Amino acid sequence: FPESVAAAEIHKAGQKGATGASLVFGAMSLSMIIEFFQNDGGMKVFKETVGKFYLFSTSKIQLFGQKFNFSGGIPFRTPAASPALIGVGFVIGPRLASITFSGGVFAWFLLIPLILLMNGTGGTIETLAGSAPGGWSAVAGQIASNVVRPIAVGSMLVGAFYTLWGMRKNLIGGISRAISDMRRMKSGGAAPSRLQRDLPIPTILTLTVAMVIPVTGLYWYFSRSFLGALIAAVVMILAGFLFAAVAAYLVGVIGSSSNPISGLTLTTLLIAALLMVVLGVADGEALPAIAAVLAVATVVCCACGIAGDMMQDLKVGHILGGTPWRMEVAEIISVVLVSFVMILPIGILHASDIALGFSGIGGPNLPAPQAFLMAMLATGIVGGEMAWPLVLVGMAFSVGLILIKSPSPMLIAVGMYLPLETTFAIFVGGGIRYVLDVLMDRKGVKGGLRARVANNGLLVASGLIAGEALTGVILAIMVLAREKIPGLVFPHLVEGGSGWAMLAIFAAVVFTLLYFPMKSLNQEKS
Repeated sequence: FPESVAAAEIHKAGQKGATGASLVFGAMSLSMIIEFFQNDGGMKVFKETVGKFYLFSTSKIQLFGQKFNFSGGIPFRTPAASPALIGVGFVIGPRLASITFSGGVFAWFLLIPLILLMNGTGGTIETLAGSAPGGWSAVAGQIASNVVRPIAVGSMLVGAFYTLWGMRKNLIGGISRAISDMRRMKSGGAAPSRLQRDLPIPTILTLTVAMVIPVTGLYWYFSRSFLGALIAAVVMILAGFLFAAVAAYLVGVIGSSSNPISGLTLTTLLIAALLMVVLGVADGEALPAIAAVLAVATVVCCACGIAGDMMQDLKVGHILGGTPWRMEVAEIISVVLVSFVMILPIGILHASDIALGFSGIGGPNLPAPQAFLMAMLATGIVGGEMAWPLVLVGMAFSVGLILIKSPSPMLIAVGMYLPLETTFAIFVGGGIRYVLDVLMDRKGVKGGLRARVANNGLLVASGLIAGEALTGVILAIMVLAREKIPGLVFPHLVEGGSGWAMLAIFAAVVFTLLYFPMKSLNQEKS
């Protein structure tokens, strides 16, 4: 339990007055200010990127005896000036950030230009570029959405199952431990100490049955079929139990970043979708069956996420001397209360993004790659609308990555799916983390001191992520209120925002992520 132990140590330090709250809230304030002056809903001064750079500097390219006018080249974006994305890159580290960015490089510097050149021989791309408002930039975006995304979907699909296969020993171990723990608790009687007293198994089973009945009714409403509802409920119970145990076990052994939620959810979705098709539930109108499949995947996805979080919480409580059953009751109450709140910011972000002229969740501004993948798979399998040729190409590509033992085909596929400026910003954050590691190496920082300095950096990065997220929700509310309360939303100080001015954002974020962790190092040494 590496993360739980670290959280417990932070809590103990807080009891002595040595908290990292100043780092978190200081970074959060900086991120909120940046987001306010960068977001379309606030006083936009900065653009998200510096501007465009071009893959081709020549105006014309001759291929297969034909000339193609690129109007200065194919434009690509520089890294997004997003404190949250840079913070994410810092948290996951240089290696994972580089792997993710490699997918973006492959998509935008190889696949898209290659498709443009090869498809241009018949004049199709020339015609499309001439009719598209954004010229070659618009064409590249259309290729990214209609060709590269399905390829990335196939890659993510194989990558997810490969990740599960690589964890097969841990997965089997997690399931075995869960079953053995249930048998031991059932036969062991009352726990001898409050530190070992959990909620009684009969109570848990009763609550489970009480929840399964209304959820099954919800599946019936979605699928419009009793058989479909029964299938969905059975898949939910079995997958929820097994995969929650898997997620909790892996989070405990390795950490939250190793919780394979996407892979577990995809597995559930595929099982449910295939069963719907095989048993004929999807015959006729496919939309109800698709809704039921996505509903099952949603429940299992939430169960896996909560299981990992709860395992961490219980371990922290165990270290600090908490009573398990009291913590479990608190977890149940918090999940119930949060379930009524979480949909609100998600809906606000979606509606605000549409109001600003974007596509909402799943569009370029809020890409949501895993959600898009799951929706595409459910629609493709149940509704028969899958772009199988492109998906198969992506699957073959991922198999090739596996054969050459490439690190994390899943992350590479996610990098292919996301916009280049997004993965570029994550890569920048990973680079900052690398610089911090180099600085600590030069100063000979090792052991517990190195861990504390790194944790301070993670606190700063967490503040940057939280600040941008909170401000995004606040500004989204302001955007939606614009029609009813004119003048509530601040006007743009610079029309469209300045691209080069956002270099100040990079400077501020780099300084924050390097200066304050190193400052804490100097303080501890003194």
